[in-house]
Amino acid sequence: MKPKVIVYKKVDQSVLDFIQKTCQVVYFEKLDSQNYPEFLHELKDAQGILGSGLKVDKSLLDQAPYLKIVCNISVGYDNLDLTELSERGIMATNTPEVLDETVADTIMGLILSTARRMPELDQRVKAGQWGTNLGEKWFGVDVHHKILGIIGMGGIGSAVAKRAHFGFDMDILYHNRSRNDEAEQKYGATYCSMEDLLKQSDFVCVMTPLTPQTEKLIGKREFEFMKKTAIFINCSRGKVVDEGALIHALDSGEIHAAGLDVFEKEPVNLDNPLLSMKNVVALPHIGSATYETRLKMAMLAATNLVAGLQGEIPPTWINNRIQVK
Repeated sequence: MKPKVIVYKKVDQSVLDFIQKTCQVVYFEKLDSQNYPEFLHELKDAQGILGSGLKVDKSLLDQAPYLKIVCNISVGYDNLDLTELSERGIMATNTPEVLDETVADTIMGLILSTARRMPELDQRVKAGQWGTNLGEKWFGVDVHHKILGIIGMGGIGSAVAKRAHFGFDMDILYHNRSRNDEAEQKYGATYCSMEDLLKQSDFVCVMTPLTPQTEKLIGKREFEFMKKTAIFINCSRGKVVDEGALIHALDSGEIHAAGLDVFEKEPVNLDNPLLSMKNVVALPHIGSATYETRLKMAMLAATNLVAGLQGEIPPTWINNRIQVK
């Protein structure tokens, strides 16, 4: 008998076809208040689940006695209680690397659009306010030959460093848990302390996972270290930043601007002050959102799922030191 699995996010038919070769699939394009009870009912005898964003903790796992594997369609896994999963012998997987280049493209887009004020100018042109001469008050700032500070030199950070170094002749500073020899050799990146990075960088890009150690990693103290001309970019997780401190830093002129793909609460509240600031470019958490990349992510998650349920090693197994069920 095929193992029963639940896919709780919209995925391409080719992904479903791949899973259905070896598994019985219960498919929800998304979870909401209406179908969540049905999801919980199906969870009672499911051996695997695949999707993203669902909080997988003790209360959920108590309702899934046969669960063997949880597959996130994302590189982040702060929605998973790894301690609880590991204690129960349940495998947890994510989808790193396949999205690195696409997210790096988004980050460079935020850097450029924020520095050159593209959204503002786009709206001005569309409103018929081009005028004969926009004047200096509409000028942006250069990106090329500036200093880019990257906090978190993993796969995505390295992809950003490559673009910045070769495409824009930027000097790269980085802070990471450990040295990244490849980034230093290929992109001329210089390892430094967090404080030095913040003080020297024209652009500060945070690319760290959300953990108890990185929650509110960037706050009042960190913004005070930055140049008044600095532009802050966040494509990691909203809770890595103290959003109140960011709002104050932007409103008071402590930093120049910000480009954000993530927020403390998502979807972001419409009354969030960040949304009314002209020096903020805001995106709806779409760093990896291209058809090609989302398909690769979903297929990697599916490969993890099938491998785990067939007694094989999932390619991107997070808690791989556990004794599995």
